[in-house]
Amino acid sequence: MTGNVTTVDGRVAGRRGQATRQKLLDCLGKMLGSAPYRDVRVIDVARQAGTSPATFYQYFPDIEAAVLELASEAVQESGELSALVSGRSWAGKAGKQASEELVDGVQSFWRRHEAILRVIDVSAAEGDRRFVRLRGRVLGALIKPLAESLEEMRSKSRATGEPPATAVAASLVTMVCGATAQTKSLQTAGAKQAEMKPTLAALVQLGMTGRRPTK
Repeated sequence: MTGNVTTVDGRVAGRRGQATRQKLLDCLGKMLGSAPYRDVRVIDVARQAGTSPATFYQYFPDIEAAVLELASEAVQESGELSALVSGRSWAGKAGKQASEELVDGVQSFWRRHEAILRVIDVSAAEGDRRFVRLRGRVLGALIKPLAESLEEMRSKSRATGEPPATAVAASLVTMVCGATAQTKSLQTAGAKQAEMKPTLAALVQLGMTGRRPTK
């Protein structure tokens, strides 16, 4: 939280105001874990934060604005996902480790931000362009460096550029993120979490190298 945080009417919020604003966001984040965001009311968030609706409206014009703030904060943290991919080797034992760490990192990120990421996915699927852009930034944090890694591998081995590196990277990222977001549904379908993680990692390595992963 920085000193340039402002209220709805443009005033710079002091330290106490920033703390109140953050508490409202924290309470909203917890509530999104158990209720659709369109069912969450300002009065409920304010009550949970131990303040009043009038105070909420000092910092956010409505619930949607606060939800977008939470979403933006999660997206900013998604930049750390790029470190799971950049400069990694994808062949052999090193590739196996890189693939496993990629899956673990994505799952860890999703667990930390599960509620707001679910809101982003649902709203993006409904066509809200603001959330479409936010979801694109989360996925892009992995897709771009993964595609660059694949292109570099191909250039060194003089392999063909088909299918396109970005399409391969996007497919792999969508697979890992989709499986992570649908863990409970997949378990209902009989896919055990303990089996999904190594399987996803193996598919990532296969997709990046075109070779069956070593055991």
